[in-house]
Amino acid sequence: MSDKRPVKVILLDQAKEQFEELNRIVGEQQKKGITNSEEIQLMKSIKQKSELLKINPTYGDNVPKNLIPKTLNVSNLFRVELTGHWRMLYTLDGNQIEIVAFILYLVDHPTYDKMFGYRKK
Repeated sequence: MSDKRPVKVILLDQAKEQFEELNRIVGEQQKKGITNSEEIQLMKSIKQKSELLKINPTYGDNVPKNLIPKTLNVSNLFRVELTGHWRMLYTLDGNQIEIVAFILYLVDHPTYDKMFGYRKK
């Protein structure tokens, strides 16, 4: 990407709540001496992908406009796969000074499927 504007990553609403809950769980696990769990791996994955977004804000898979759930009320949507079949959904906004990646949702696969109306076969 040749754009030199800085990229800010911001967690909103559901994503922020999910991240805070996950952070609480990971903190408790670490106090007990647990160094590797699904939650710890997911937390690392979220942090790693967030750093990648700062380098390349279009890193994720672009969701076609006709597939974006109307309830999200965004004009663009990207999807990033996380560990454990989780998904991170984000939208981009920006101005002449910076680009902002707003992380909207951190969801497990069944929730992701439900959001997009996918059904099991």
